[in-house]
Amino acid sequence: MPATDDEIREKYLERAIRELNSLARELQACSGCPRGQLMPVLGSGHPQADIFLIKYAPRASEVEEGVAFYGRTGNALMKSLKRLGIDPLAVYGTLCVKCPVPDPVMADPACVARLTEELAIVRPKILVVMGEEALSVVNDLDVPLRQELDATTGEVQRFTPSIEALYVPNIDDALDEDAAKREFWSAFRMLGQWWSELPPY
Repeated sequence: MPATDDEIREKYLERAIRELNSLARELQACSGCPRGQLMPVLGSGHPQADIFLIKYAPRASEVEEGVAFYGRTGNALMKSLKRLGIDPLAVYGTLCVKCPVPDPVMADPACVARLTEELAIVRPKILVVMGEEALSVVNDLDVPLRQELDATTGEVQRFTPSIEALYVPNIDDALDEDAAKREFWSAFRMLGQWWSELPPY
């Protein structure tokens, strides 16, 4: 008897969860970055999210919890998603530099490049790249048929034949200053338009 669509989707979800758990274990065992006893900050969200958020490096609250987009950044993001009518269950967020090193440039380039594995597991429909440092990392990833993204804010670009991208300012820089908040929101709200035009399947 052939598998139903729901059964197939369930199998894909189970595989994505397994692969993300395996990646997390590998990151925790990695000794490539000089992070001492601190654990890496792992991605969080739906394992098969349509929207894949990428930020460059963790803030203190994210290091403390070991979870990307935790604390004020996560709260601001949740408010923004709610305002745009985007289901938070359709979102996955991660970092380029997952290890809490004193300076992000100390991170092992091979470790940073593992973002490619995360992308291959989640298989999103759109990347939201936050800030120029994250953009530089994304443009260096070894992703098949990848196109160079530019720092044009609030405009949906093509990243691969199956993944679009939206560049926005770094949300961490938009938490305290009104002008930075307006700049972030002006770019990020394009995600709401993209979401509203997504086919319902």
